[in-house]
Amino acid sequence: MRIIEITKEPVELYKILKFEGLVATGGEAKLLIGDGQVTVNGEIETRRRRKMLNGDIIGFRADTLQLQLV
Repeated sequence: MRIIEITKEPVELYKILKFEGLVATGGEAKLLIGDGQVTVNGEIETRRRRKMLNGDIIGFRADTLQLQLV
């Protein structure tokens, strides 16, 4: 599991995938989320602009990310 440090919350789900380099563009992130390829806290998430908070866990392909507010 990789820890992702955020300086403010909430952060939109698609932005995390984009800024962490898991996808090339925000548009690609939105498509993959809409297709049900991303989980948040163990459940499939299809809301592209889901507001992510401290402690949330994102699953995408082989990656697991946990958000940590600094």
